[in-house]
Amino acid sequence: MEEFVIDLNSSSALPQLSTRERVAAYLELTKPRITFLIVLTAAAGFALASTAHIDYIGLLRSMLGIALLSSGIATINQYMERDLDALMRRTANRPLPSGKLLPAEALAFGVSLIVLAEIYLAVLINPLTAWLGLTVIAGYLFGYTPLKTRTTLSTMVGAFPGAVPPLIGWAAARGTIGLEAWVLFAILFLWQFPHFLAIAWMYREDYTRAGILMLPVVEPDGRVTAQQIVVYTILLLPVSLLPTVLGVSGKVYLYGAIVLGLLFLYSSVRAAFSKSRQEARRLLLASVIYLPLLFILMVLDR
Repeated sequence: MEEFVIDLNSSSALPQLSTRERVAAYLELTKPRITFLIVLTAAAGFALASTAHIDYIGLLRSMLGIALLSSGIATINQYMERDLDALMRRTANRPLPSGKLLPAEALAFGVSLIVLAEIYLAVLINPLTAWLGLTVIAGYLFGYTPLKTRTTLSTMVGAFPGAVPPLIGWAAARGTIGLEAWVLFAILFLWQFPHFLAIAWMYREDYTRAGILMLPVVEPDGRVTAQQIVVYTILLLPVSLLPTVLGVSGKVYLYGAIVLGLLFLYSSVRAAFSKSRQEARRLLLASVIYLPLLFILMVLDR
């Protein structure tokens, strides 16, 4: 193990990568799929905050800053968790535990992205978006990440910064945050629990090896995990209807949200009763289909 740690921090131990492979490794640090989902929800916030017409140039400029911020946070998260990632099968091939990149390289890359993003948001968008960005940095990197090996409450802590992207998008369009924006925050906040608990159930053996205290790790029978999956999905259903109540979206969205919510609840109930890896995977798939469809429908029917 000692030799492995030395290898990770020794430039001479790095595999000989082509320029393309190094670029791919840096790109992997940014967690592109998660960044895409974050940008999508932020873009929905921007579009819904646009009262008359959508400023597409402003939208693209804002999403660039948010993408930079998300990429930087993801990179620093992998830097902080590199030793834990090396202990889990699903993350052992990431750029740092696999030795494709040095920790110092990832740290410099991540810090540069975050600093650039914060300056970009503050100067080219508005100060409020930069302040909201700082809350995400603080909550995710200094709250959620270190708490993962200390308490199961880390999921709750991480859900707060995880739900901020629509607020940043809304603030980018209006320079303020209204009640409607907080509804978007609430939707994303509640959605994260069935989503992440499904992941935690699927990879609970991995998390156990790494000492990450997700709920399925500390209660192997899955009773509380199943309850929380169903409860948070039930809470999500009425909250997802509030955009129509507040006049953000119309009746087409209302009916669509009901259908999507019931289908999502069906997946949650099945996963809760079966407590199987297969149903947890199906719930995970349902969650990543549900959220983009919900926000896209919300924007189309604004």
